[in-house]
Amino acid sequence: MPDMRIKVPGTPETQYEIVIGSDILPSAWAQIKAAHTQYNRFVVTDEHVIAAGHLDALLGGRPAPYFAIKPAGEVSKTIDTAVAIVEAMEKAYLGRDTVVIALGGGTVGDIAGFAAAIFKRGVPVVQIPTTTLAQADSAIGGKTGVDSSVSKNAFGAFWHPAAVYIDVAVVKTLDDRQYRSGLVESVKHGLIADAGYFEFIEGHLDEILARDPDTLEMLARYNCRIKGSVVEEDPFEKNKRRILNYGHTVGHAVEAASDYEMLHGEAVAVGIIAAGLIEIELSLSKPSQLDRIRAIFERLGVPVRVPASMVQEKLIDLMRHDKKAVDQWPRFVLLDRIGQVRCEDGQYAVQVSREVVVNVLKKLR
Repeated sequence: MPDMRIKVPGTPETQYEIVIGSDILPSAWAQIKAAHTQYNRFVVTDEHVIAAGHLDALLGGRPAPYFAIKPAGEVSKTIDTAVAIVEAMEKAYLGRDTVVIALGGGTVGDIAGFAAAIFKRGVPVVQIPTTTLAQADSAIGGKTGVDSSVSKNAFGAFWHPAAVYIDVAVVKTLDDRQYRSGLVESVKHGLIADAGYFEFIEGHLDEILARDPDTLEMLARYNCRIKGSVVEEDPFEKNKRRILNYGHTVGHAVEAASDYEMLHGEAVAVGIIAAGLIEIELSLSKPSQLDRIRAIFERLGVPVRVPASMVQEKLIDLMRHDKKAVDQWPRFVLLDRIGQVRCEDGQYAVQVSREVVVNVLKKLR
């Protein structure tokens, strides 16, 4: 039975189901088959997921066509990879009676969802996230896309999943860096929508870092409830959904400037600290609030400063390409307090002067 349903106004399907549990991956294939009885199934994954044994666990010895993204990670999140997936599906004689199954982290989910959106003008996609990042954020909400040579997610589409299966047991196979960096998106959800959730993370970091299944299931339910409610209200990011980009304006620039050597969660952590410093500069919050956030990130072991090697002008240029940019300058998501995003004149992404941003970037070094 689904743990929750996400309603998506304005789409033909109107809603999709999220199933959360521990060790549910082996049963997911049969559930997908039962939900899509007239469909062929095509799996998109990557070499790391295969090496971890998750593809074998999903298929359970059944033969099925699949595409393995190589190399794994953001470096392969390109239009060429999306084209290769579409052509692999064509070579397998697949048509519109196909459901794409995205088995992997955020990069896999983004690429597979985008490929599903453009294949034969759109086929269903089922998301099975295998990382803390994807389980908290990217598998839910229907954002898909790939990067250009200039910026992140330059090509994309809103393509909401037919279903999401979150097996918290699979994150046990992640290395410590991947596991910890992905938790930044969970912290972000508490910051933008639920002070009680933020306090839950503060008080249960030991269990979270120990990968306790019950605690991870609790995280998944919090994350899905928070993101799901935002997606239901604003499925195509007209306004409210922008709050999910907290920390991402500077974060995406830092990630791209690192040539994607920094993980997404690591870059977003820096971006959240940047947002906190902007809030202090604008007298929206006190340093004590940022201290609480920084303390969590330090326990997670994620960066809280911009690497000294990054050129400030490069970061500014990348921010000018941000998808929230107006007149070549981004809008920023900021907090009034933990659990409450600032809204000015009905807008959740607000103007911040270039001078303030430059000052903050200097303080981040």
